[in-house]
Amino acid sequence: MSPLSIYHFGDKLGLYTEVLQQSVRAAQLRAVKNTLDQNAPPEEILRALIRARLRSINGKDLPDWHSRLLAHELAQPTPALRQLIDKVTRPICKRLLELIGGMIGFPPNDDNTRLCAISVVGQVFAYVLPSPLLTEIWPELKMTPEQVERVADHIADFSLSYLQDFRLKHGSMTPSRKQRLSK
Repeated sequence: MSPLSIYHFGDKLGLYTEVLQQSVRAAQLRAVKNTLDQNAPPEEILRALIRARLRSINGKDLPDWHSRLLAHELAQPTPALRQLIDKVTRPICKRLLELIGGMIGFPPNDDNTRLCAISVVGQVFAYVLPSPLLTEIWPELKMTPEQVERVADHIADFSLSYLQDFRLKHGSMTPSRKQRLSK
């Protein structure tokens, strides 16, 4: 590594942070952000979001080291993770919580909303991070474009079914209901 590149980024951590951020940008998060900002019914937005995220993560034009770098960062966080969360993840998460909260009738910062959002995201990552394990268990799973679409539909159908059922069972978190629950 040349002294010029370290000088440009400040230190090795600065350089690593930039590599991590470039990796995330290469995963086409712009498509995810654009999906969250569209004016459509929430169910359509969630379905499109799941599809966009699976497509971006499983993009054949994205070298495998991107996924390995992110998996490593999640397993052994560095200070770079905080910057990644603040710049990239937090705004997307905020919008996802608003979307799901609206679907289930709870505020974005409610624990129920957070649990639902994490469950949706977890399903997406379940097909990405343990990829070597999945291919051993299910060798036919190659995450071809057709399989990505099928998996995206499955996750969306599964999630939307639960979210609709949740809203029916728990009702909307109206101010009067909040008061009853807090007593």
